[in-house]
Amino acid sequence: MSRRLEDWITNWIEFQENTEPPLAFKEWTAISIVAAALQRKCYLDFGHLVVYPNMYIILIGPSGCRKGTAMTPGRDMLNSAGIKLSAESTTREALIRALKHSTKSTSNLLSGIVDSHASLTIYSQELTVFMGYNNVQLMTDMTDLFDCRDPWNYDTKDEALKDYINKTWLNMLGATTPETLHAALPSEAIGGGFTSRIVFVYATKKGKVVPIPYMTEDEKALRRTLESDLKEILMMDGVFKYDKGFISKYTDWRYYYEKNPPFKDFRLAGYMERKPVHLLKLCMIISASESNDKIITADTFDRVLTILERVERNMPNVYAGFGESRDASVLARVMTDIMLAAERGVTFEELISKYYYDIDSDNMHRILRTLGAMNEFDYQRAEGTAVVKMIYKGKPNESTKPKD
Repeated sequence: MSRRLEDWITNWIEFQENTEPPLAFKEWTAISIVAAALQRKCYLDFGHLVVYPNMYIILIGPSGCRKGTAMTPGRDMLNSAGIKLSAESTTREALIRALKHSTKSTSNLLSGIVDSHASLTIYSQELTVFMGYNNVQLMTDMTDLFDCRDPWNYDTKDEALKDYINKTWLNMLGATTPETLHAALPSEAIGGGFTSRIVFVYATKKGKVVPIPYMTEDEKALRRTLESDLKEILMMDGVFKYDKGFISKYTDWRYYYEKNPPFKDFRLAGYMERKPVHLLKLCMIISASESNDKIITADTFDRVLTILERVERNMPNVYAGFGESRDASVLARVMTDIMLAAERGVTFEELISKYYYDIDSDNMHRILRTLGAMNEFDYQRAEGTAVVKMIYKGKPNESTKPKD
């Protein structure tokens, strides 16, 4: 059976039109679903690198941002397609056992070669239910597994149970709030090996209000087509190829990117070093979303870079409350309030009334002076009054695209 949709991800977003999550949550949920279908069966030979289409994606936003609403239909879709998922609550030993039990054999219809792989997707609507708090050992294991080691050796408390798993592949979609993320991750993990492998998809509020989120007959029909096409994607295997147009654009971008990193925040340095790998993984996923031909083109590169740059604009906000200052978490919340208010702005009186139980007026003035020193925030006097308010100017990051 041939595929019926021109692009799986775009049609997933259309299917989710009558729901409240922000667009970014819908898009990255779809990306994770397609990745879950590709598994380790697909890969990209890239010089000395072999890249696999697994990603660690975390949807992050305050309560009521509709993270779970974005993810629930995705879980249903993956279950319908028969794609192996991890339990939402687990231990290190249980994850290792689930990964080992996920091993399956596949046969390439063209070559006749039979191979096996251990592919598993973590799908957790509350990340701390899955990972717990300060679970350094599990984070270390997941850091190793991201690179799809073959074999992956592991130790357990029982020396007799040391073992290995061949051809591992671990994919993850999770969700949490900024406050819970801060509580779950030890400070030394920020910006390091584990978080550098994560694409944080940050939003401050739901996308829109949908009082009655009913599913139309057209949406029901589209869901059936999405499921059918996802099963076709699940049948894909083998190596992805890239054309000369992709190589030309990727090469120009890499030289430009090395000289013009998108972030100055040291906590994002690890992500910036790993961004080329994220880009290559996402290129495979987008190519598979569009067709079965496994060709990565210049158009694929353009689309992927746009998707990454769009999500990166809000990425620094993920770490806003991780500072060493005792007021760092309040600063992060104040910054979010000002961003949500947009052109309306927020007055000092409004902020101190909201946070008086966390901070005194002197420290609130200090926070606002700190924000005022940033290019994205500004003081303005409310027209016709003596009230001074803080405005978010919304200056986006400079593009990391090389200029034509």
